[in-house]
Amino acid sequence: MADVTLATELSTLFRFKDNQKQALKKLSLTTVDDLLRYIPFRYVPRGSLRAIGEIRAGEFATVEGKIGKLDYEKTWRKKMNIAKAELADDTGKLGLVWFHQPYVARILIDGELVRAHGKVSEKNGRLSISNPIFEKIDRLSFRNAKDASLIPVYPGVRGLSSRWFQFHLQKIFATLPKTAYEDQIPQAVRDKYHLPDLASTIRAIHFPKNEKEVEAAKKRLAFEEIFIIQLARMRERLELEEQSAIAVETDKRVLKAFLQQLPFTLTKTQTQILDSILSDISRPIPMARLLEGDVGSGKTIIAAASASLVAHAGYQITYMAPTEILARQHFETFIKFLGNSVGKIGLITSSEARVYPSKAFRGQSAHIPKSQVARWVESGEIKVLIGTHALLSEKIKFRNLAFIVVDEQHRFGVAQRRTLAKRSSKDHSQIPHFLSMTATPIPRTLALTIYGDLDLSVLDETPPGKAAIETQIFIKPKIRAWESIRKELEKGRQAFIVCPRINTDEDDETGRKKQKSVKDVFAEISKTIFPTFKSAMLHGKMTPREKDETMNKFRDHKIDILIATSLIEVGIDIPNATIMVVEGADRFGLAQLHQLRGRIGRGQHHSYFIAVTDSSSPKTADRLRALEHAANGFELAEQDLQLRGTGELTGKNQWGLSDIGMEALKNIKMVEAARTEARAILSEGRDLVLYPLLQEALARLGDSAFHFE
Repeated sequence: MADVTLATELSTLFRFKDNQKQALKKLSLTTVDDLLRYIPFRYVPRGSLRAIGEIRAGEFATVEGKIGKLDYEKTWRKKMNIAKAELADDTGKLGLVWFHQPYVARILIDGELVRAHGKVSEKNGRLSISNPIFEKIDRLSFRNAKDASLIPVYPGVRGLSSRWFQFHLQKIFATLPKTAYEDQIPQAVRDKYHLPDLASTIRAIHFPKNEKEVEAAKKRLAFEEIFIIQLARMRERLELEEQSAIAVETDKRVLKAFLQQLPFTLTKTQTQILDSILSDISRPIPMARLLEGDVGSGKTIIAAASASLVAHAGYQITYMAPTEILARQHFETFIKFLGNSVGKIGLITSSEARVYPSKAFRGQSAHIPKSQVARWVESGEIKVLIGTHALLSEKIKFRNLAFIVVDEQHRFGVAQRRTLAKRSSKDHSQIPHFLSMTATPIPRTLALTIYGDLDLSVLDETPPGKAAIETQIFIKPKIRAWESIRKELEKGRQAFIVCPRINTDEDDETGRKKQKSVKDVFAEISKTIFPTFKSAMLHGKMTPREKDETMNKFRDHKIDILIATSLIEVGIDIPNATIMVVEGADRFGLAQLHQLRGRIGRGQHHSYFIAVTDSSSPKTADRLRALEHAANGFELAEQDLQLRGTGELTGKNQWGLSDIGMEALKNIKMVEAARTEARAILSEGRDLVLYPLLQEALARLGDSAFHFE
């Protein structure tokens, strides 16, 4: 392992089995640097050893002894690989069992000395530890000796146990020279905030002497991640401000006519945000704004009002939605409020293309070939084009696109924005104004980090007249939930039932309970509980056509009960749906539950949101009851950040941040400090020529991460 660097690929250092290669790929662990930044999720003390005869069920214990009765078996019922052994000292014996880790039986040998740590359980009067952390030792320690070091416990996946990570990291540390650590954070910044250097940080993460070292190392890694994201976002904003945009002349008479047709009056906050947007698009600098609004707060009307002014000024608008259902819904909304005044309005998705108005049927839209939509967009005849990611097709070229609206696009990034911008006009000389919208409640620290290149508008005022939603939390017995659904169905209303999974998962070796599944609940509801009502399923494994057909039937009240995954959390608008029951509510974040709750109360009828959980944990009950009392989604997002933990609130899959980066968002001072230092670095030169390691870090970050919502 000579000449090892951070960039060295792990495959050149170690030989892996096929399942290990797959696991490493799943975790995106390719290089030495990737592995070094794979952070333990907890630590256990090596010291305070206990005699086996002293330990009791229910406690975590560290014991030492001699391995015996080593065995391996495969259970017939669950087809689970199990390695078993007995650990003995002069005071007693303890069973050890490893689930899904058959290789343990090959690593250990009867008669070896081992130190093991884990939670003690008891069955039939016999004590044992399941999936213990273990290490081979040369001799037994003095019992109760004070060893200050900690054992790291890594998040394992099938094929890579915590012990596997310990073993391979020890090998890397033995050969990687300290000079190989290239520190991206400038020395002056480290000194200012008392941050350890990278070499000390990585050592402390994997081989800590105490908790204080661990906390200092995590603080440094979190600061680094937030700092680099802030650099990227601020630099993007500076680049954008150097571009040219169409300065749209807004006509107050057009705005007045648009507002007069609405069946309601804009709230004070809606008016202020609309004024900010109109001010932005009237300037020759591209607008870059995020409109964050609670569920049902009226974001779409603000976008439609802005689009009306842009269209009347002679320019084009495009509106991108995440699903075909939502795109079609926005198409109908724009027809309702803009259809008779701006010219043609188009819709394009992967499965269809439509245009309004229809030549054949007055007041209706018509199916047309996608090629015709493309021709009318390029000629400028279609003023407003609404769609899904089909809008990014190379065949779609605009004549004079001035305004882009993106709704709930969790992966719509800078690269896609540039793609649309390049097709905005024939000479590509001007960048369209950009408005991103989300109903996902975002904690302030997350917004400051992820959206550092966008101006932020927060729509936190709910329009008057919205139907009341009563929230109830049911612990374990759910017959009351079914009774509540029956009452609403008998009134002629409709119901949602939401489940965490599509299929039931098996109980795992830790005893975790099965998650409620769409398919099982559908079978129970349709055959046993509500056989006289029409039920249907909606989930991500269905084809787009199947999803559309199901939603159309539900919208037309041909379906009474829709059993779905969280797929319905965005953009479903069924005014007659007045009750939602969420099974396994403890499996969802508060912000996500709030999003789901926003699918009811869309009409004039009193509505009911019922969160059902099998968990009897007081912590779970307290967290779910926050739904009953929080004034809005923003308040819930902040509570989720503090109560549930950042990895579960949003996590890497949604935001692109690591768990340690998400944890840093609890610290507003750290986020603001990272912003301050990023701004100071960029003031010395946007090209970062004085900071080559930061240049490389931003290049690795790339365009695809972190935008938008």
